[in-house]
Amino acid sequence: MGVRVGRRWTLHKASKPAWLHRLLDPQVVLPSWLSSAKVSSLIERISDPKDLKKLLRTRNNVLVLYSKSEAAAENHLRLLSTVAQAVKGQGTICWVDCGDAESRKLCKKMKVDLSPKDKKVELFHYQDGAFHTEYNRAVTFKSIVAFLKDPKGPPLWEEDPGAKDVVHIDSEKDFRRLLKKEEKPLLVMFYAPWCSMCKRMMPHFQKAATQLRGHAVLAGMNVHSSEFENIKEEYSVRGYPTICYFEKGRFLFQYDNYGSTAEDIVEWLKNPQPPQPQVPETPWADEGGSVYHLTDEDFDQFVKEHSSVLVMFHAPWCGHCKKMKPEFEKAAEALHGEADSSGVLAAVDATVNKALAERFHISEFPTLKYFKNGEKHAVPALRTKKKFLEWMQNPEAPPPPEPTWEEQQTSVLHLVGDNFRETLKKKKHTLVMFYAPWCPHCKKVIPHFTAAADVFKDDRKIACAAVDCVKDKNQDLCQQEAVKGYPTFHYYHYGKFTEKYDSDRTELGFTNYIRALREGDHERLGKKKEEL
Repeated sequence: MGVRVGRRWTLHKASKPAWLHRLLDPQVVLPSWLSSAKVSSLIERISDPKDLKKLLRTRNNVLVLYSKSEAAAENHLRLLSTVAQAVKGQGTICWVDCGDAESRKLCKKMKVDLSPKDKKVELFHYQDGAFHTEYNRAVTFKSIVAFLKDPKGPPLWEEDPGAKDVVHIDSEKDFRRLLKKEEKPLLVMFYAPWCSMCKRMMPHFQKAATQLRGHAVLAGMNVHSSEFENIKEEYSVRGYPTICYFEKGRFLFQYDNYGSTAEDIVEWLKNPQPPQPQVPETPWADEGGSVYHLTDEDFDQFVKEHSSVLVMFHAPWCGHCKKMKPEFEKAAEALHGEADSSGVLAAVDATVNKALAERFHISEFPTLKYFKNGEKHAVPALRTKKKFLEWMQNPEAPPPPEPTWEEQQTSVLHLVGDNFRETLKKKKHTLVMFYAPWCPHCKKVIPHFTAAADVFKDDRKIACAAVDCVKDKNQDLCQQEAVKGYPTFHYYHYGKFTEKYDSDRTELGFTNYIRALREGDHERLGKKKEEL
């Protein structure tokens, strides 16, 4: 078998490097895995920094395997050989043996650290000539192929450890086979990887799959590709997700409660029923009341004619808006009945009046804006009739906002996409909380997570870190780390994702988990001493 240096895995009579002469020496016994010719000729072995620099300049999608030694690369090279064939023409795979004298300088230059005893290989991805990310997804054929075909795309659903009880269907053939053989009730989610509603529902779907194990089967199938047009046509997949219910291979009806929890799905499967025809919801503007409903066309004229206006931007589907609406209506009615009214309340459906939503940068619902003589002013958090009336009677500048979690002085490391990997590599144990500042569950757990970080603040090997997934610079990172809901907790060992934390979200739960990791280190150290 030929070995590639910079170009292809072919042998040339002239200009062979020293390590290749050693391999070709008839007295040198080749490693069995190398001599068995299972490494693809598509994998490029590189030892010269100039060769790697040239390759990164000419190829825009490169995955490089750095190994501590040839033997350490064995399993990865076998796997990557099959991957290389699958992504031929779309991605390039290279190998650098950092144990080779010629390659050590290259590994050092590329900031590859294989010094920890338990670290044998690193997989780094380069895009458009620059380092993109460390590959930390599942080391499987499917996952690596999916990554190289879409390096910035989300991980496969099956890579989530919590989705182990969901049957993941890859092809129409597998789908037909499942329908034919499965005797238990079957619920199939047809989805697209980019679909936000699918991502919100997946954690509940997989939790239900675990609860129903042995009684029903829950399956998922990514049908976004054009190769699944027949299935989409057959089962009326017009949007994502579409969830279909089967019994003994026969399609009965769709499950349409897309806002459901795991408990809702489990309860529904006890007595599956077809969807009930929905009674259309009456638009708020058609309900009557004392709130003025404004549009793109009449908004400016209205705020000019009314000197004091509090406007609620809302969406018909928004649960928080529905909760706040009765309070807003009561306050509007009270203001309407005043002889000397202090102002009026108005509402804008931001899903219909998109020009206004864009103009006032409405990104979440409900959002309040106050207008005094046509000029916009900031509004504090108001949610009740009493607070609305107090504000309208005495509008004033809101108090300065409380410092964000990131702005507070705590022991939590707040990371962003460009320092995430480098920071985690320096810590033996890191528990990372992926969150959104607006998320109520996150707000509830932040004090507990912060307290846990304080417990371990003096241990340099341990860190509690946080990533704000709402920030633009973190959105790719959160997608790569398979964050589908907030908060999500991941444990990393020297920067490598190891497992998802699903235990108690309390200070005690976090500290017990981290102590168990630390004590595990001590136990291993004790065993080594005993062996000595």
